[in-house]
Formats: sequence, structure tokens, C-alpha cells
Amino acid sequence: MATIEDIRITPFCKITDRRGNLTVAQAGTDVPFDIHRAYWVYDVPGGECRGGHAHKECLEMIVAINGSFTLTLDDGINRRSFLLNHPYEGVLVPTGIWRTLDDFSSGAVCMVLASHPFDESDYIRSYDEYLRSRGIDPD
Repeated sequence: MATIEDIRITPFCKITDRRGNLTVAQAGTDVPFDIHRAYWVYDVPGGECRGGHAHKECLEMIVAINGSFTLTLDDGINRRSFLLNHPYEGVLVPTGIWRTLDDFSSGAVCMVLASHPFDESDYIRSYDEYLRSRGIDPD
């Protein structure tokens, strides 16, 4: 079972060029899984929170493509927040970790690379249910 101590910011290769920079996130090397889905979150109104779930099987790499936001990860016991604001860094979120995203800057774009196609049955959307899945009594 993954814990907060297992999570860190992952640097990607940043190729600097006077014409503009390039960053690559390649499955199997930069991203430690085959990418089966990519999606991005943008135009988040001020004060809104995204995420608020955990996955039973899916791994995700979360990247701030533009602007910034705070990614908070929770293993049911410990919580850790990451300010994501560089498009050449990502955070690998293991299976079974609760995540929320908030404090989106104006123009922020959050890209998520996922190990699995969308499957609603893979989501845990209730925090109490999440705690029970980790063997923690929510009361």
C-alpha cells in the first residue's frame, strides 16, 4: 500500500533552446507506466477544488502545463501538498492515494497522464469509503 513517503516530484528532461523549450514525458522512462489516457483541467474558477478521489488501479502523473496549482495527497494518515508550477516536473500519484487540486492560478492547465482508460468503477469518490478501504475507521 503506497504512502505519502513514496511520493515525490519527478523531473522531466528539459531541452532549452533560444526558440523555446521542450519537455518530453515518455512512457516507460519518464512515466513509469504505459499511458492509456491523457486529459487536462483548465479554466478552473477561483476557489474551486478538483480531484477529491482515489483510484483502485489507475496510476497518474500530474503536471502543471501552465500556471500553478496545489496538489494535496493523502494516504489516510498523512497528508502532503505540492505546489506544481513547472511544466518540466510531474508528480506520480500511486494507486490508492486520495488527491485534491486547488489554488489554481489564472490560466492554469493541469495535465494528467493515466495508466488506465476511464472506468467509473476504479474511482473512490467518498473520503469515508476511502478511509475504510485503507483499514481506517472514519468515525
